Amino acid sequence: MAEVTLKDLLEAGAHFGHQARRWNPAMAKYIYGKRGGIHIFDLVQTKKGLDEAVEFVKKLTGEGKVILFVGTKRQAAATVKAAAERVGMPYLSVRWIGGLLTNWAQMEKRIRKMFDMKDKREKGEYKKYTKREQILIDREIAKLEKFFGGVAKMGKLPSALFVVDSHREEVAVREAVRMGIPVVALVDSNADPNLTDYVIPGNDDAVKSVELVVGAVADAIAESKSVRVEEQEEKK
Repeated sequence: MAEVTLKDLLEAGAHFGHQARRWNPAMAKYIYGKRGGIHIFDLVQTKKGLDEAVEFVKKLTGEGKVILFVGTKRQAAATVKAAAERVGMPYLSVRWIGGLLTNWAQMEKRIRKMFDMKDKREKGEYKKYTKREQILIDREIAKLEKFFGGVAKMGKLPSALFVVDSHREEVAVREAVRMGIPVVALVDSNADPNLTDYVIPGNDDAVKSVELVVGAVADAIAESKSVRVEEQEEKK
């Protein structure tokens, strides 16, 4: 896994924050200065936060733990989904499902319903219904897949959340805090860093910045998974 450098962060535009008037003062320690009314991140702090986040996710993955990827904004959704699928982790990229963490038992019932309906459809059990009824059933399955597909195989509460844009995903972050689940997040200058355990201060709006950070976290997970598999093979 190639280490992300200060140059990488700079070229990705990770140093650009939001307009200064929109900032959260709690982010002050991560800000280098201001240019043209825009806050500029201290990329040394960004790299430090990313390095610490990478080590944390490597440790968790090495223990066989599950990390839930969360990123529903337009600039992040596709990247988050692709990265999570690449490393076999659950994800939410459409919108946060309220109660996913705090009411997991109920969420599991909806996921089981989705699997049950898909199974019945594959077995042809819905063919006895009218065409209109079958269309409605297909729509319900599609809706369940849209929102729950990324977490369908999670099986239990995750050991950590990896979030892109902790401000936008504040409901998810607060649910994690309430459940005692650690949060790793890309945190822009308008967010509250105190809700996040592993803060990666940086631009969460630029696609290149998001891709760089998400890619680094995903690469760390992939590397740790590979090491874990090798260790398990050696024990056989």
